[in-house]
Amino acid sequence: MAADNFSRAFPLTLKHEGGWVDHPADPGGATNLGVTIGTLSSWLGRPASKAEVKALTRESVAPIYRKNYWDAIRGDELPAGLDYAVFDFAVNSGPKRAAMALQRAVGVADDGVIGSITLANVANRPVDSTIEHIMADRMTFLRQLSTWPTFGKGWTARCDGVLREALNMAASAPLPVPPVTVAPIPVPAGPLVAPAPRNSGVILAPAPRADAPATVPAPEPGFWGALADRFRTAFPLKKG
Repeated sequence: MAADNFSRAFPLTLKHEGGWVDHPADPGGATNLGVTIGTLSSWLGRPASKAEVKALTRESVAPIYRKNYWDAIRGDELPAGLDYAVFDFAVNSGPKRAAMALQRAVGVADDGVIGSITLANVANRPVDSTIEHIMADRMTFLRQLSTWPTFGKGWTARCDGVLREALNMAASAPLPVPPVTVAPIPVPAGPLVAPAPRNSGVILAPAPRADAPATVPAPEPGFWGALADRFRTAFPLKKG
């Protein structure tokens, strides 16, 4: 998995969201750094003012992005690149719609809740293909909106940029290394070398005693000694 790719995905999405805007055609109303006045009100637990929206900073909106969007689509459990594609979709069009697009891309029921079945199917599909399916789904949805004539050009540029960056992330991600299981070598319960059984016919020579005198071999006879031995053998002495 991507092991917390949020720090990389967040600034990319923030760049697409831009800064302060209060466009009359935007149903979100006053927005700054991608956080609408409605989102900020829910985060604060009270109605937020436009002045508070305008005063938002990158540091103050980061926790909102992480909890409301990244954690909602289980970004830490998605492969690199795919996490960014789903995250940016969630920020732009809502976590449930982004989750449904992911589920359709991997062939599971699109209930909008990313669970173990969705994640298992994600793991068994090529990441780049899943990203492409999601981005195509996203563009189909955006073209159906009544605000497409106003924002369509910007949305298209955003989706093209997200697609390129997501595929680059996926391509540069390290390949997962499967765990290697090493089976332990069985150790016999008894001694490694079994002693010879009793009465087996094997006679073990006793070890020499430390205080026993060293055995000195007899010197070989010289020439005259060898000649005398041959003479005694040829002409043995007769007794009596």
